[in-house]
Amino acid sequence: MAEPRTPVEVARSAARATDLADLDAAVSDCFACPRLVSWREEVARTRRAAFRDQEYWGRPVPGFGAPDARIGILGLAPAAHGGNRTGRIFTGDRSGDVLFAALHRAGLANQPTSVAADDGLTLTDTRIFAAVRCAPPDNKPTPVERDTCAPWLHREVELIRPTLRVVVALGAFAWAAWWPILRDTYGLRPPSPRPRFGHGAHWSGATAPEVLGCYHVSQQNTFTGRLTPGMLDDVFARAKQVAGVD
Repeated sequence: MAEPRTPVEVARSAARATDLADLDAAVSDCFACPRLVSWREEVARTRRAAFRDQEYWGRPVPGFGAPDARIGILGLAPAAHGGNRTGRIFTGDRSGDVLFAALHRAGLANQPTSVAADDGLTLTDTRIFAAVRCAPPDNKPTPVERDTCAPWLHREVELIRPTLRVVVALGAFAWAAWWPILRDTYGLRPPSPRPRFGHGAHWSGATAPEVLGCYHVSQQNTFTGRLTPGMLDDVFARAKQVAGVD
């Protein structure tokens, strides 16, 4: 499959993916957003001092988890020294430490930590993916970058559509990224006005997964107490209930 280098090529490549493995391989070879390509590769070259001896992934980061997931977790983008370093979403950074500890408490992950792509972590009934697949400067993708990357997300949801029952949107960016999927993947008109994001926000539709809002597991939220372990536990307990996961 050719390396996508324009929005049109991204859309075509995503549409051609026949399964998650095919999609993940195509995602990893995307070069469609020049600013993001430059940034992810610069970070991989310069490296953080604590990881100077490690070889960074430095490419787009595919989704991770069960191919028959009933619960989806939608984030913003990989962290520069997390997923961009390890090659797995939410792996090797403080946000991932919080997220995977919560998933382990919920019985959705086999271990509470995630430090490397080969550390043995597995998820049960759960798949994690991001609205934007490259680490963006200052964790702020542009609207054009978000829209260029959207076909990857839309195709991933389409591939797990038979089992997907609920999506946990981590933060307002992920919450906003979900609504176009209703049109492109489920053939539904997105709600108007859009439901307002907030921690604990809940949207349900008759023929699409329910959506739960959750504050992002960023250090800004977890260090200040805006998002506590108990709040995360409540969200995942609700997600399991909606999805019918024991």
